Amino acid sequence: MNLHKYLLLAFITPFVLSCSSSIDEYENTKPEFNLPTYFDGEVTAWGIVQDYSNKLTRRFCVDIIGTWQDNRGQLHETFYYNDGEQQIRIWDLQIADDGGVTGGAADVIGKASGGSQGTAFNWQYTLRVPIDDTEYDLFVDDWMYMMDNNRVMNRSYMKKFGVTVAEISIFFDKTKPVRKCGV
Repeated sequence: MNLHKYLLLAFITPFVLSCSSSIDEYENTKPEFNLPTYFDGEVTAWGIVQDYSNKLTRRFCVDIIGTWQDNRGQLHETFYYNDGEQQIRIWDLQIADDGGVTGGAADVIGKASGGSQGTAFNWQYTLRVPIDDTEYDLFVDDWMYMMDNNRVMNRSYMKKFGVTVAEISIFFDKTKPVRKCGV
């Protein structure tokens, strides 16, 4: 690498690193994201999965039923993929006194953890993903943004060894009457 490339790299690195998001950047934004309030009852979501080259690889719909008792909640998610596969994930969630959220599901390795600030909710976890005959443990950086009281946008970045291998975009809606997948 010649001197010009080193200088260019040294110049742009601080700008690239400063682009990373922090949950604190959303302080005082409205509407405020409240996990147990939004995910209480029925919610339906539609999403896409894109691979590392931004190629659309899957589409899906998810029926979600959220139940809460005090600071403990459960999200029962039924995924319907465009290729006919169905998958169920049941999240068990706990909200700490400081507002932090931890949780787990059968295909989550260890604990998921995160929290909300203003309109955003961010949490991170390792998800075991079956692809063909192999299972991969992928780190997920999951960001949700309240659009209004009924709608949430979600962007998830799946990484292996720090490299993004897939991105997931999901639109959640709980407008009454809630539309179910396949209806």
